Amino acid sequence: MKNKLGLHKLRALKGKRAHDAEHQGASSAEITHLEAIVTRCDPKAIDGAYRHAPAALHIPSQIDACPGISFFGRRVKSLVFSTDLAIICNCDADAVFAVYPFTCQPVITQALVNAAGRPVFTGVAGTTTTGARSAAMAVQSEMQGAFGVIVNSPTSIDDVHAISSSIDIPVILTVVTFDELIATKIMAGARVVNVAAGRDTPSVVEAVRARFPELPIIASGGKDAASIKSTIDAGADAITWVPPTMQQLQRELMDVNRAAGQPSEPDAVA
Repeated sequence: MKNKLGLHKLRALKGKRAHDAEHQGASSAEITHLEAIVTRCDPKAIDGAYRHAPAALHIPSQIDACPGISFFGRRVKSLVFSTDLAIICNCDADAVFAVYPFTCQPVITQALVNAAGRPVFTGVAGTTTTGARSAAMAVQSEMQGAFGVIVNSPTSIDDVHAISSSIDIPVILTVVTFDELIATKIMAGARVVNVAAGRDTPSVVEAVRARFPELPIIASGGKDAASIKSTIDAGADAITWVPPTMQQLQRELMDVNRAAGQPSEPDAVA
């Protein structure tokens, strides 16, 4: 069974059997067997005493149920939506989804690639950056070691084609809806779609999956476990996760320190 089913499918099957046992009086023997297989499939974890201490950021466990996307042999299920290196280096996401509301800057891409320790996907086109500069930034990002480049929904069909024709890493097209224009952009050269449609994300994922059954789909996970599950059930292969900000984390730490009567300064100035 281990060779035939992926770990996420084994976990889903175990959950179904547990539900059957609870509501239909089924035997627990198969549940015990599946639990043993899942335990053997889980990787043995080694963490540092400080780098991944309890304060480290962990992606929601529900994301593990998605199948993932293989980028050049690296399986990616979770992508942290951030350009904050302190956040990136202290979370356990599989990859980095680096999009920011400014034109792509190679020095930022290089810093992310150097420090992240995992695949980085960086934005190169959208409202701010278009045309020849977008293609040039895509080529530069590939040379710097990015695993893929992201183009936002306003990117034109011609730009999608020009960028995809210039690089050997995938173009990820972010969409907020799905229609014939989006379908044409996909066919122009987008090899992955990133769905960021807010509360409509699951329905847009479902529409993209119906039209392009084999197309890899990344999607935003939303605010809770239920929204992550519904997005995966709709057909998403990988999930982007928005972490808490550094300001939020520092505020929480300072509140704890104050309550305990300890100094509230950050470690960096202690």
